[in-house]
Amino acid sequence: MPINFSTSSAIFRWRPACWLRITGADALIFLQGQFSNDLRALPAAGGVYGLWLSLKGRVIADSFVLSGSVPGEFWVGSYFSAALVIRERLESHIIADDVTVEDVTGEWAGITILGAGVVHSREGTTDGAVVFRGRRDGGESAECVYRIAAGEPVWAEAWDGRQVSAVDMLRFRIAARIPAVPVDVGPADLPNEAGLEKDAISYMKGCYLGQEVMARLKSMGQVRRRLLPVAGLGDVPATLPSGLFAGGRAVGELRSAVAKASGGWSGLAMLSLLHITAETKLALAADGAAEIGVLDTP
Repeated sequence: MPINFSTSSAIFRWRPACWLRITGADALIFLQGQFSNDLRALPAAGGVYGLWLSLKGRVIADSFVLSGSVPGEFWVGSYFSAALVIRERLESHIIADDVTVEDVTGEWAGITILGAGVVHSREGTTDGAVVFRGRRDGGESAECVYRIAAGEPVWAEAWDGRQVSAVDMLRFRIAARIPAVPVDVGPADLPNEAGLEKDAISYMKGCYLGQEVMARLKSMGQVRRRLLPVAGLGDVPATLPSGLFAGGRAVGELRSAVAKASGGWSGLAMLSLLHITAETKLALAADGAAEIGVLDTP
């Protein structure tokens, strides 16, 4: 069954950083006990986005967990988090579980469909491909991940519409304030610091690795740092992450950045909330020119 999309849609061809096949009689129970989001609605949802956390609640990786085409089969796929990292995270917690983790990342490719009117004819496994809702630009998007050996889906081979580049996708992601893991939030960071508590954390599912820290954060209701949108003049900084300073004081890091079509650049920065206001101007060095603005504050 094909994916339906509007004539105004655009596509982006990509390769996953992680595409794991998880199988076994205990696979769903095991994944539920490791993943930050609730997988009980997985068959109906097609795919669930969430995180793989450390015991201290830090972000090791993110991924989608998706149903396979046969009982006991699941896919774990990520845009940016490495397959080796997620596989090691999972296998380190398999004890007596009937669970097998197979890394097939190199055998699969993806196509993103962007634009208003994207409709999923069926989420799940469709004609050998895995189809699910994406997290690309804050709007509607569909992901179609397929076996390279099988070739692109027929509709993609015949595509004569707009195609977007990796730079376009970075620009869309930053504009939508969607963090990439581990680029924008990683092993030194908490999910809440990147605003991921709404989309990637379940506070109702029960125990999973890192759950106690998430519960404490929910009861406290605040963090001391946040991933915030920023904008600067001139060229995109050559090295990322890059330290950010206010009044000579180190206040955070610029994690992602991309050139704007109108000049200058925009980015996402992890910043201390103790020293940031809407009027704060930031610099890339302690004695540098304060030409970077914070576009939004909590």
